[in-house]
Amino acid sequence: MLSLRTWHPHAATAAAATFLVLVPGAATASPAEPPPALSAKAADAQLSELTIAEPRPMRGYSRSRFPHWEGQGHSCDTRELVLARDGEDVKQDEKCRAIAGTWHSPYDGKDFDRATQLDIDHMVPLAEAWRSGADTWTDTRRRQFANDLDGPQLIAVSAESNRSKGDQAPGEWRPPLRTYWCDYGRAWIDVKSRYHLTVTQPERDALAEMIGTCGQQEDRQADKQDDKQDDKQNDGG
Repeated sequence: MLSLRTWHPHAATAAAATFLVLVPGAATASPAEPPPALSAKAADAQLSELTIAEPRPMRGYSRSRFPHWEGQGHSCDTRELVLARDGEDVKQDEKCRAIAGTWHSPYDGKDFDRATQLDIDHMVPLAEAWRSGADTWTDTRRRQFANDLDGPQLIAVSAESNRSKGDQAPGEWRPPLRTYWCDYGRAWIDVKSRYHLTVTQPERDALAEMIGTCGQQEDRQADKQDDKQDDKQNDGG
């Protein structure tokens, strides 16, 4: 069962993701489990420890230097596992392709019922990682980064929001849905910290502002909980 402390807002229900393989007897790879969310306090501490540096040159960069969507067994690749993890009632064919299900894009709050409407976003884009120190890595390390299912590096989002983001850091782009800034900032900091990547000063300032909204998010969640309790009391009356 998936942890309820996850990056994806629908991760609590992602545990119900169903794999219906259309070929009798065929097997599928198990869906990945999202990592526990980094607390706002921990994110703030890690942010203060990240090295501030100017972007490194893009000389030699290519997406092919980050081999992604590698096979995960049973005809599944990284992309298909993320689609299964982040969706609800996901059904797959014999080639592990998601053929049915529903998905919520946390960047813009939109809902979808076709996998083709979604992109798998690299939280820290590949080009941004290159500028932050990945240019010195081995290709093996870059492959690990591009297919990381252990950290909050991969997430299913609307194709529109992903392409709007491009390879921009938080100093240049943030999710249109402001209520997701807290989660986004914590995830970005987590990835940069895990891989010892640098940040620019504008990026650091933007991240500090984003995790600064986490208190507002907690207040909204508390208000919702209070509303639910009030409703129960009213129903009982």
